[in-house]
Amino acid sequence: MAERAGQKIVVIGGGVAGLAAAYRLHELTASRQFPIEVILLEAGSRLGGALETIRHGDCTLECGADSILSEKPQAIALAERLGLGDQIVRTQEQFRKTFVVRGGKLIAIPDGFSLMAPAYIWPILKSPLFSVGGKLRMGLEPFIPRRQASEDESLASFVTRRLGREVLERVAQPLAAGIYTADPDKLSATATMPRFVEMERHYGSLVLGLRAAAKKRGAEARGTSGARWSLFVSFRRGVTTLIDAIATRLGDDIRYNAEVRGISRTDSGWRIAMANGDAIDAAAVISAIPAAPVSRLVEPLDHALASNLAGIDYASAAVVNLIFRTADFPNPPASFGFVVPVSERRKIIAGSFSSLKYADRSPANLMVARVFIGGALQSAMLTLDDDALIKAACEEFRALLSVQAKPQFAHVRRWADSMPQYAVGHLERVKAIRERVATLPGFYLVGAYLDGVGIPDCVRHGETAAAAAFAHIRGPSA
Repeated sequence: MAERAGQKIVVIGGGVAGLAAAYRLHELTASRQFPIEVILLEAGSRLGGALETIRHGDCTLECGADSILSEKPQAIALAERLGLGDQIVRTQEQFRKTFVVRGGKLIAIPDGFSLMAPAYIWPILKSPLFSVGGKLRMGLEPFIPRRQASEDESLASFVTRRLGREVLERVAQPLAAGIYTADPDKLSATATMPRFVEMERHYGSLVLGLRAAAKKRGAEARGTSGARWSLFVSFRRGVTTLIDAIATRLGDDIRYNAEVRGISRTDSGWRIAMANGDAIDAAAVISAIPAAPVSRLVEPLDHALASNLAGIDYASAAVVNLIFRTADFPNPPASFGFVVPVSERRKIIAGSFSSLKYADRSPANLMVARVFIGGALQSAMLTLDDDALIKAACEEFRALLSVQAKPQFAHVRRWADSMPQYAVGHLERVKAIRERVATLPGFYLVGAYLDGVGIPDCVRHGETAAAAAFAHIRGPSA
């Protein structure tokens, strides 16, 4: 038997985008004094999607994303509305360094090197990370003509064209793997690194563009490498603080183990068919599940939409959390972590030190570390069992950091098909998806597969869809 539509909005998926959508609907209902029933359907038994924080003794372990980019304000604004402002913590300034593996050794990414390009030449000249030829090629970057073509290109093509093959292989590829678990030969430069594409258009040079940006930021731009770590924040007890706070506010509006089998249109809106045989009628539906399952749901509604969604590939990865004694490190790493180029032929794609990145992640005598395995370029590693993944992680820590001791604790979290791959032409695909969705009144798509994989992007997606769904029900006055 179907539940009537009424003033009802169903959100499918309990990841951060779905939760943000459901909570925003609650806020709009309260502030506009227009009652709407919100139902959030989660197919599993836990919320948060690819976000998961666990505790082991006095240690906080992140099994998925561990940071929120504060430069994009949506997630922080949501946290503050939830009363979590006093729980936000910033990265520890003294460890804001990133290393890259080169010849089996950890070498610091030069100061002022932002993801894939340098703002300053002098730190590059002193760095052992690049050959003389590679340094000369980077030095020529301001004199390379800007690209005239407007069509999308791969990240590999973009970096090689501007800075040379060496920068791609030794820095850009491993950093891209750390963020997107992706193959840079397939990754869209426009969809993943729009800031750099725009720098080329505006300044004709990445080096000149980064230098101009660094002057605006001031002294903070110096003395850091890799990502702009000063912009990242978390919560004292981990990122799922945000998930738990929303879940508490939503309460009984959340239905767990509620798998959706189908969606169809009705005279009053939409009907959601559940795996248990029940059905829910709703005036609007917000889908916050990955592209592949939503593609199957919308196939009976719009074949073109389903086809575009099905064309978005995903990569899988595993996160291995390890707890060592601090004394197990002969030379304690003074950084947030390191990335591993695929050319190094190692078993991991990155490692990070949670205890150094954020304060109070562990007692002083313990070190929480994370190891990332798999991704688009090393998917075969994920065929190994958990014990083998832990063994591989420990072997790499022994080789790269001289850690001979066994970890005090180890935990493996696998994320199958969790990272959408923004292939060349991705933004055109997203445009086509949105055009098709616009022909389905009261139906909305949100998620990391659209235009942003970070937590703030997912919050933005969810809140934007919530506002649209609310306006759809209430009418133009909303």
